[in-house]
Amino acid sequence: MSLSIGIVGLPNVGKSTLFNALTKNKAEASNYPFCTIDPNVGVVTVPDERLNKLAAISKPKKIIPTIIEFVDIAGLVKGAHKGEGLGNKFLSHIRECDAICEVVREFKNNNIVHVDGEIDPKRDKENINLELILADLAVIEKRSDKISKEAKSGDKNAIKLNNLLIKLKSWLEEGKDARSFLLTEEEKKELKNFNLLTLKPIIYVLNSGTENNNADINEDENKIININAKLEEEIADLPAEEQKKYIEELGLETSGLDKLIKASYKLLGLITFFTTGSDETRAWTVKTGAKAPAAAGVIHTDFAKGFIRAEIINWQDFINAGGEVPAKEKGLIRTEGKEYIMQDGDVCHFLFNT
Repeated sequence: MSLSIGIVGLPNVGKSTLFNALTKNKAEASNYPFCTIDPNVGVVTVPDERLNKLAAISKPKKIIPTIIEFVDIAGLVKGAHKGEGLGNKFLSHIRECDAICEVVREFKNNNIVHVDGEIDPKRDKENINLELILADLAVIEKRSDKISKEAKSGDKNAIKLNNLLIKLKSWLEEGKDARSFLLTEEEKKELKNFNLLTLKPIIYVLNSGTENNNADINEDENKIININAKLEEEIADLPAEEQKKYIEELGLETSGLDKLIKASYKLLGLITFFTTGSDETRAWTVKTGAKAPAAAGVIHTDFAKGFIRAEIINWQDFINAGGEVPAKEKGLIRTEGKEYIMQDGDVCHFLFNT
């Protein structure tokens, strides 16, 4: 399952520095706007202590974590929705992503210019969000004429969609994003083809300096990750064995990057299930609410087509029992059918017809 998160924000807020730390790539990070034009793409492994604990029991030849794709998108500026600063191109890159990670600058550094002259996290967040709202308005206005004509002809589906667009357009014109507009599941499906930017799930990274002011950006604190991107890049450059020690010296339980990766994974509505054995212990990704055949299909499409049943045990029960064989002896492994809804942490063995 390939899912991507676009890293967005104004120029010079630390997007590429964060991307470099996350992916251990070296995207250009310079002190001028638009040093990133074509998006940089990197794959990041999702930290999960359960994987190593399962592997300690199964002793596999390989351990394979699950992944997320991050995309470093060039800085947006005022007027991006009208094409300012190559805005149309950059907005199209955001549309291709499944979710948004918006970087908001809090750190102060006189050597790194701010496009608006002074540091104001709340204003910067509002400017970016407004550009995304205006871009969505442009999409709706472009499509509305055709849909309105179809509605006038009496097409029932067109009438429903046209009424929805009228209400949503009015909402966006008030400066509110589409995420905060109450939609039914059916309406969400209707709008999927519009690929609206402000319908995408979003998380904010407050890129702080050593002063760590924790600015108020008017957002649910559960959606904000406070990170010093420069420090995280330095940590990521250290050998793996030194990273943990350095993080502990800083008085932290885990790195800001690990928090961001886990929060991003959750933001996408994903859960992890596992397969484990002597060959490999592997983490797999499915959407929350996925049924057993869909999970089997993530491993191989033939598993979904010929699905018979799944043998499932919670990862902690697997560990406590000491592996598959003792778990079976204790009756801890359940047999589940096609309607079983996957749970985060399930350890699975799928049976299927070829």
